[in-house]
Amino acid sequence: MDRGPQPGVAVVPRQRRVQCASAAGLHRIAYLEWGDAANPDVLICVHGLTRCARDFDNLARALCGRYRVVCPDVAGRGDSGWLADPMLYGVPQYVADMVTLIARLDVERVHWVGTSMGGLIGMALAAQPDSPVAKLVLNEAGPVIAKAALERIGQYLGAAPNFPNVEAAEQVIRAVAAPFGPHSDAEWRFLTEVVLRKNADGSYRFQYDPKIAEPFRRQMPEKDLELWPVWDAVRCPTLVIRGAQSDLLSRATAEAMTQRGPKAKLVELPGIGHAPTLLHADQIAIVREFLLA
Repeated sequence: MDRGPQPGVAVVPRQRRVQCASAAGLHRIAYLEWGDAANPDVLICVHGLTRCARDFDNLARALCGRYRVVCPDVAGRGDSGWLADPMLYGVPQYVADMVTLIARLDVERVHWVGTSMGGLIGMALAAQPDSPVAKLVLNEAGPVIAKAALERIGQYLGAAPNFPNVEAAEQVIRAVAAPFGPHSDAEWRFLTEVVLRKNADGSYRFQYDPKIAEPFRRQMPEKDLELWPVWDAVRCPTLVIRGAQSDLLSRATAEAMTQRGPKAKLVELPGIGHAPTLLHADQIAIVREFLLA
């Protein structure tokens, strides 16, 4: 049973980087590493489309006594480099980067927690023959992505406003991220601060490359995006977490995920849409119990 952080285990993350390759050249992926650096049991946590590694701070603190918890900033986000060719922003490149990261970690198997885009990356990697993913948690991600949700995200993705202060940015985050569900004022401030960067003039901007919107919009499907062959190729034990009010992962899709492919365990969270933040103790407990079962 996981007992939380143990004496002598770092509860402050180490900041590291690994060099990765794309068809357009080299870029660096930043990641935070929690817990014992020699622990062979590795948990990789990957964030959503416009978020960052810091989203998993609470989860990492809770599990770093059991795992070496590794939280990368996906290319174009956070402290990671931006891609020279924005059309490479997509799951194939992200999977390749994660394979490089796992090689850097020098382990054969990992457990994976992915929120939204991070879940799609994990699903794609888990579907590969001889995949290193031994257990998979998909937080609001699955093989059918509703077109309406993609259109909603596309309305704000790539906007690059400057904010005079953190408070102004927080108002935008609270509006855009309202489906995350109820959070305290301190949690909303945290969710805002971790995705901001300060400009030279003292104003603030979001920490992702606005050009991630280019392939997102160009590749917008004419109907719901279906990836069932990928799902059916996944073989590892899998947990699906769904916000009961989600506009991205339908209940019908989530239930079908329990009947085919890895036949996932499904947990639905009331009062939440897309996507649960995994900041709260009850959500962390769901993840912990599945991973350590």
